[in-house]
Amino acid sequence: MLQRVLEFTDALRDAGIPVAVSESIDALRTLDHVSLERQTAVREAFAATLVKSGPQRAAFDTLFDLYFGTGRRPDFLDQRDAGDKPATAEQLLDELRDALAGTDPSAMSDIARRAVAQLGRLGSSSREWYSNYEVLRALDLTGLLARMDAELPDDLSDLERRLIRDELERRARAFRDAVLRETRRRVAEHRGAQAVASYAVKPLPENLNFLSATADMAELRRAVRPLARKLATRVAMKRRRATRGHVDLRRTVRHSLSTGGVPMDPVLRHRAPHRPELFVLCDVSGSVSRFARFALMLTHALAAQFSRVRSFAFVDTIDEVTRFFEHEDFVAAIDRMNDEALVVSDDGHSDYGTVFERFLENYGSDVGPKTTLLVLGDARTNYRSRKAWALKELADKVRHAYWLNPEPTYDWDTGDSAASEYAALVDDMVEVRNLRQLEDFIATRL
Repeated sequence: MLQRVLEFTDALRDAGIPVAVSESIDALRTLDHVSLERQTAVREAFAATLVKSGPQRAAFDTLFDLYFGTGRRPDFLDQRDAGDKPATAEQLLDELRDALAGTDPSAMSDIARRAVAQLGRLGSSSREWYSNYEVLRALDLTGLLARMDAELPDDLSDLERRLIRDELERRARAFRDAVLRETRRRVAEHRGAQAVASYAVKPLPENLNFLSATADMAELRRAVRPLARKLATRVAMKRRRATRGHVDLRRTVRHSLSTGGVPMDPVLRHRAPHRPELFVLCDVSGSVSRFARFALMLTHALAAQFSRVRSFAFVDTIDEVTRFFEHEDFVAAIDRMNDEALVVSDDGHSDYGTVFERFLENYGSDVGPKTTLLVLGDARTNYRSRKAWALKELADKVRHAYWLNPEPTYDWDTGDSAASEYAALVDDMVEVRNLRQLEDFIATRL
């Protein structure tokens, strides 16, 4: 069990869930208070000691099933499967129909196990790979639900019919999940839990790639606000510590008179905390629009930590969009920005050179030594004039200039990318592909 728990906690760390050594020890100590025969009790005990937030629970459950739902010998599984009564897809479908109409969840789990054993195996000579897709395709669960819906009594009200449909859908999802868990468990029996964990665990919201996240956009939106609260606390603490300056020699000597001239308590000069103005230039063209959306949401959620925040969106021309973020409904603000901002004047392809030139011309007088300039974009110019001189002039006027690039560093300077040329003109160009990297940048640089 000790070795299994260590492997499990290593898998949690690989999935992005931080687990300290002390937490691993706490998880082991919970086994003194729960029975190993009660898998659900062990799961909840481990979750109480290892899981820190709601989004981490799905990854935890997947890994728990892999590391503590396996381990029996394949020959035992062979004997059990051989003892099952062979059933065709039609027979399994009839049993599933009865289970969906009933209230016994264990029946669906048993059907899922037998369905995977008889229908999910890939190839005729190997027992090492199973596919939940093959099982669900053979059973045609969608067709079964349609037939059950058609057979509902005609005298039901619309509300009753809707409630029955919703309950059937819920039970069907539970069956699909049971098939997926059984498929993974069987593959893990032969290939090892680590091999299955490498593809079975979904990335945590903070690790999702901005440029490729599609179905997980809702999870990313939910992650922004708690992340903003955490970052606001970290930035505020950092600035409070920064107010403690150098030793004030005169006040230290005067204070030491009460201790016989011995400077027991050095007095520090307190300086006013620096709350910079933040100017954000954000490329909202199709290639980086998802990244732009979450970066703008997060920076405006932190607006209280800056003396002023002004945002500008651009594609081939630039428009100030600060007005859309005056309220805290950031999702609505992003939608209004996409609909109303004047960011396209030509063909809708990014034109960094023209944008920097127009920003310098129209807003250059607004930036100064208290300003932090933040450019968000992939630095792809579509082979247009780069006009690096305009960015250099802006960078010389402000206190700090940073560039957040959502592309991996190995793609910089490929094709029409001007990443290195622009990077040489700002304080730093940083790869920011997910919320975790964005969090690290804000916490350490702003």
